[in-house]
Amino acid sequence: MNILVVLKQTFDTEEKIVIQNGQISEDGVEFIINPYDEYAVEEAIKLKEEHGGEVTVVSVGPDRAESALRTALAMGADKAVLVDDESLFGDEYTTAKVLAAVAKKVGFDIIIGGQMAVDSGAGQGGPRLAEELGINHVSTAVKLEVDGNTVRVERDVEGDLEVVETSLPVLITAQQGLNEPRYPSLPGIMKAKKKPLERLSADDLGLTADAVKAKTEIVDQTLPAKKQAGRILTGDLAAQASELVQLLRNEAKVI
Repeated sequence: MNILVVLKQTFDTEEKIVIQNGQISEDGVEFIINPYDEYAVEEAIKLKEEHGGEVTVVSVGPDRAESALRTALAMGADKAVLVDDESLFGDEYTTAKVLAAVAKKVGFDIIIGGQMAVDSGAGQGGPRLAEELGINHVSTAVKLEVDGNTVRVERDVEGDLEVVETSLPVLITAQQGLNEPRYPSLPGIMKAKKKPLERLSADDLGLTADAVKAKTEIVDQTLPAKKQAGRILTGDLAAQASELVQLLRNEAKVI
Protein backbone atom coordinates (compact mmCIF):
# COMPACT_ATOMS: atom_id res chain seq x y z
CA MET A 1 0.00 0.00 0.00
CA ASN A 2 1.32 3.41 -1.01
CA ILE A 3 0.40 5.77 1.85
CA LEU A 4 0.88 9.51 1.51
CA VAL A 5 0.76 11.83 4.53
CA VAL A 6 0.46 15.58 4.08
CA LEU A 7 1.63 17.60 7.05
CA LYS A 8 2.35 21.16 8.05
CA GLN A 9 4.84 22.62 10.48
CA THR A 10 3.14 25.01 12.91
CA PHE A 11 3.91 27.04 16.03
CA ASP A 12 4.19 25.02 19.21
CA THR A 13 0.75 25.39 20.81
CA GLU A 14 2.42 26.72 23.98
CA GLU A 15 4.07 29.61 22.12
CA LYS A 16 2.96 33.18 22.71
CA ILE A 17 1.83 34.93 19.53
CA VAL A 18 3.60 38.25 18.88
CA ILE A 19 2.52 40.53 16.02
CA GLN A 20 4.86 43.15 14.60
CA ASN A 21 3.77 45.47 11.80
CA GLY A 22 0.80 43.27 11.02
CA GLN A 23 2.93 40.12 10.72
CA ILE A 24 3.34 37.21 13.15
CA SER A 25 6.88 37.23 14.49
CA GLU A 26 8.81 33.95 14.29
CA ASP A 27 11.76 35.15 16.40
CA GLY A 28 12.73 32.47 18.90
CA VAL A 29 9.61 30.42 18.17
CA GLU A 30 9.53 26.63 18.56
CA PHE A 31 7.94 24.81 15.62
CA ILE A 32 6.31 21.37 15.70
CA ILE A 33 4.28 19.04 13.49
CA ASN A 34 0.72 20.33 13.38
CA PRO A 35 -0.95 18.24 16.16
CA TYR A 36 -3.74 16.93 13.92
CA ASP A 37 -1.14 15.86 11.37
CA GLU A 38 0.58 13.78 14.05
CA TYR A 39 -2.55 11.61 14.14
CA ALA A 40 -2.25 11.26 10.38
CA VAL A 41 1.39 10.14 10.60
CA GLU A 42 0.59 7.61 13.31
CA GLU A 43 -2.37 6.17 11.40
CA ALA A 44 -0.27 5.84 8.26
CA ILE A 45 2.40 3.92 10.14
CA LYS A 46 -0.25 1.64 11.68
CA LEU A 47 -1.66 0.93 8.21
CA LYS A 48 1.83 0.06 6.96
CA GLU A 49 2.39 -2.25 9.92
CA GLU A 50 -0.92 -4.00 9.23
CA HIS A 51 -0.96 -4.14 5.45
CA GLY A 52 2.63 -3.51 4.39
CA GLY A 53 3.69 -0.83 1.94
CA GLU A 54 5.44 2.50 2.24
CA VAL A 55 4.70 5.80 4.00
CA THR A 56 5.74 9.07 2.35
CA VAL A 57 5.37 12.33 4.28
CA VAL A 58 5.02 15.58 2.33
CA SER A 59 5.15 19.22 3.35
CA VAL A 60 5.13 22.58 1.58
CA GLY A 61 7.16 25.18 3.43
CA PRO A 62 10.52 26.79 4.16
CA ASP A 63 13.73 24.96 4.97
CA ARG A 64 12.85 24.75 8.68
CA ALA A 65 9.98 22.37 7.81
CA GLU A 66 12.59 19.65 7.33
CA SER A 67 12.66 19.15 11.11
CA ALA A 68 8.94 18.25 11.11
CA LEU A 69 9.50 15.76 8.29
CA ARG A 70 12.49 14.25 10.11
CA THR A 71 10.31 13.79 13.19
CA ALA A 72 7.76 11.90 11.07
CA LEU A 73 10.57 9.76 9.65
CA ALA A 74 11.75 9.03 13.19
CA MET A 75 8.22 7.92 14.07
CA GLY A 76 8.38 5.33 11.29
CA ALA A 77 7.66 6.94 7.93
CA ASP A 78 9.88 5.71 5.10
CA LYS A 79 10.68 8.81 3.05
CA ALA A 80 9.87 12.50 2.85
CA VAL A 81 9.28 15.21 0.27
CA LEU A 82 9.69 18.93 0.98
CA VAL A 83 8.52 21.57 -1.48
CA ASP A 84 10.64 24.53 -0.34
CA ASP A 85 10.19 26.78 -3.36
CA GLU A 86 8.94 30.21 -2.23
CA SER A 87 7.22 30.76 -5.57
CA LEU A 88 4.83 27.96 -4.55
CA PHE A 89 3.93 29.33 -1.11
CA GLY A 90 0.44 30.81 -0.76
CA ASP A 91 -3.00 30.12 0.66
CA GLU A 92 -5.04 26.90 0.88
CA TYR A 93 -5.75 27.07 -2.85
CA THR A 94 -2.04 27.24 -3.64
CA THR A 95 -1.09 24.48 -1.24
CA ALA A 96 -3.75 22.12 -2.60
CA LYS A 97 -2.50 22.67 -6.15
CA VAL A 98 1.10 21.99 -5.12
CA LEU A 99 0.28 18.91 -3.02
CA ALA A 100 -1.81 17.50 -5.87
CA ALA A 101 1.21 17.80 -8.16
CA VAL A 102 3.37 15.99 -5.59
CA ALA A 103 0.77 13.25 -5.10
CA LYS A 104 0.60 12.62 -8.84
CA LYS A 105 4.40 12.50 -9.02
CA VAL A 106 4.98 10.03 -6.14
CA GLY A 107 1.74 8.04 -6.44
CA PHE A 108 -0.67 6.96 -3.71
CA ASP A 109 -3.41 4.53 -2.67
CA ILE A 110 -4.53 6.53 0.34
CA ILE A 111 -3.77 10.06 1.54
CA ILE A 112 -4.05 11.04 5.21
CA GLY A 113 -3.80 14.50 6.74
CA GLY A 114 -4.97 16.39 9.79
CA GLN A 115 -8.51 17.73 9.78
CA MET A 116 -7.14 21.27 10.16
CA ALA A 117 -3.98 23.22 10.97
CA VAL A 118 -3.93 24.82 14.41
CA ASP A 119 -2.49 28.07 13.07
CA SER A 120 -5.19 28.86 10.50
CA GLY A 121 -8.04 26.56 11.56
CA ALA A 122 -9.38 26.71 8.01
CA GLY A 123 -9.93 22.97 7.54
CA GLN A 124 -9.72 23.40 3.76
CA GLY A 125 -6.57 21.42 3.00
CA GLY A 126 -8.02 17.91 2.79
CA PRO A 127 -11.19 18.69 0.83
CA ARG A 128 -9.34 20.94 -1.62
CA LEU A 129 -6.65 18.33 -2.26
CA ALA A 130 -9.23 15.58 -2.80
CA GLU A 131 -11.06 17.78 -5.31
CA GLU A 132 -7.83 18.52 -7.17
CA LEU A 133 -7.14 14.79 -7.45
CA GLY A 134 -10.74 13.79 -8.19
CA ILE A 135 -10.91 11.26 -5.35
CA ASN A 136 -13.30 10.62 -2.46
CA HIS A 137 -12.73 12.39 0.84
CA VAL A 138 -13.83 11.59 4.41
CA SER A 139 -13.11 14.14 7.14
CA THR A 140 -12.70 14.07 10.95
CA ALA A 141 -11.97 10.35 11.16
CA VAL A 142 -11.80 8.77 14.62
CA LYS A 143 -11.49 5.18 13.34
CA LEU A 144 -10.13 3.87 10.07
CA GLU A 145 -10.22 0.33 8.68
CA VAL A 146 -8.93 -0.83 5.31
CA ASP A 147 -9.90 -4.26 3.92
CA GLY A 148 -8.56 -4.80 0.44
CA ASN A 149 -10.02 -1.99 -1.64
CA THR A 150 -12.75 -1.16 0.90
CA VAL A 151 -12.31 1.64 3.42
CA ARG A 152 -14.55 2.02 6.49
CA VAL A 153 -14.36 5.28 8.43
CA GLU A 154 -16.02 6.36 11.65
CA ARG A 155 -16.11 10.15 11.69
CA ASP A 156 -16.86 12.65 14.40
CA VAL A 157 -19.97 14.73 13.67
CA GLU A 158 -20.20 17.20 16.56
CA GLY A 159 -20.26 14.66 19.36
CA ASP A 160 -21.89 11.79 17.45
CA LEU A 161 -20.50 9.22 15.03
CA GLU A 162 -21.17 8.68 11.35
CA VAL A 163 -19.96 5.56 9.54
CA VAL A 164 -18.84 5.97 5.94
CA GLU A 165 -17.75 3.24 3.55
CA THR A 166 -15.81 4.05 0.41
CA SER A 167 -13.02 2.60 -1.71
CA LEU A 168 -9.41 3.32 -2.55
CA PRO A 169 -8.04 5.73 -3.59
CA VAL A 170 -9.34 8.04 -0.88
CA LEU A 171 -8.27 10.99 1.25
CA ILE A 172 -8.89 10.88 5.00
CA THR A 173 -8.48 13.72 7.51
CA ALA A 174 -7.73 12.80 11.11
CA GLN A 175 -9.56 14.03 14.19
CA GLN A 176 -8.35 13.84 17.78
CA GLY A 177 -9.15 10.37 19.11
CA LEU A 178 -8.14 8.48 15.97
CA ASN A 179 -5.04 7.17 17.77
CA GLU A 180 -2.29 8.07 20.21
CA PRO A 181 0.79 9.23 18.29
CA ARG A 182 4.00 7.45 19.26
CA TYR A 183 7.13 9.24 20.40
CA PRO A 184 10.16 8.84 18.17
CA SER A 185 12.57 6.33 19.70
CA LEU A 186 16.33 6.93 19.83
CA PRO A 187 16.97 4.25 17.16
CA GLY A 188 14.18 5.83 15.10
CA ILE A 189 15.80 9.25 15.37
CA MET A 190 19.14 7.85 14.26
CA LYS A 191 17.58 5.99 11.31
CA ALA A 192 15.66 9.12 10.28
CA LYS A 193 18.92 10.91 9.55
CA LYS A 194 19.65 8.42 6.75
CA LYS A 195 16.15 8.13 5.29
CA PRO A 196 15.61 9.88 1.94
CA LEU A 197 14.25 13.42 1.91
CA GLU A 198 13.64 14.86 -1.55
CA ARG A 199 13.36 18.59 -2.18
CA LEU A 200 11.16 19.69 -5.06
CA SER A 201 10.82 23.01 -6.87
CA ALA A 202 8.26 24.45 -9.27
CA ASP A 203 10.26 23.10 -12.22
CA ASP A 204 10.33 19.60 -10.71
CA LEU A 205 6.53 19.63 -10.42
CA GLY A 206 5.83 21.31 -13.74
CA LEU A 207 4.16 24.26 -12.03
CA THR A 208 4.40 28.02 -12.42
CA ALA A 209 3.80 30.67 -9.77
CA ASP A 210 0.96 32.17 -11.83
CA ALA A 211 -0.81 28.82 -12.11
CA VAL A 212 -1.00 28.39 -8.33
CA LYS A 213 -1.25 32.05 -7.32
CA ALA A 214 -3.10 32.58 -4.03
CA LYS A 215 -6.76 33.55 -4.21
CA THR A 216 -6.70 35.38 -0.88
CA GLU A 217 -4.48 38.03 0.69
CA ILE A 218 -3.85 38.85 4.35
CA VAL A 219 -3.94 42.64 4.65
CA ASP A 220 -3.57 42.90 8.43
CA GLN A 221 -3.40 40.81 11.59
CA THR A 222 -4.17 41.88 15.15
CA LEU A 223 -4.41 40.18 18.50
CA PRO A 224 -7.92 39.87 19.98
CA ALA A 225 -8.96 42.43 22.58
CA LYS A 226 -8.30 41.49 26.18
CA LYS A 227 -11.25 39.91 27.90
CA GLN A 228 -13.15 42.16 30.27
CA ALA A 229 -14.83 41.13 33.48
CA GLY A 230 -18.32 39.74 33.07
CA ARG A 231 -21.45 41.28 34.47
CA ILE A 232 -23.80 39.50 36.87
CA LEU A 233 -27.47 40.33 36.49
CA THR A 234 -29.70 40.44 39.57
CA GLY A 235 -33.40 40.59 40.31
CA ASP A 236 -36.22 38.32 39.24
CA LEU A 237 -35.98 36.35 36.00
CA ALA A 238 -38.22 38.69 34.03
CA ALA A 239 -36.12 41.72 35.01
CA GLN A 240 -32.87 39.86 34.20
CA ALA A 241 -34.20 38.82 30.80
CA SER A 242 -35.25 42.38 30.00
CA GLU A 243 -31.90 43.81 31.09
CA LEU A 244 -30.01 41.17 29.12
CA VAL A 245 -31.89 42.05 25.93
CA GLN A 246 -31.13 45.74 26.40
CA LEU A 247 -27.43 45.03 27.00
CA LEU A 248 -27.16 42.81 23.93
CA ARG A 249 -28.88 45.45 21.83
CA ASN A 250 -27.31 48.66 23.14
CA GLU A 251 -23.85 47.65 24.42
CA ALA A 252 -22.86 44.45 22.63
CA LYS A 253 -24.86 45.47 19.55
CA VAL A 254 -25.41 41.86 18.51
CA ILE A 255 -29.22 42.05 18.18
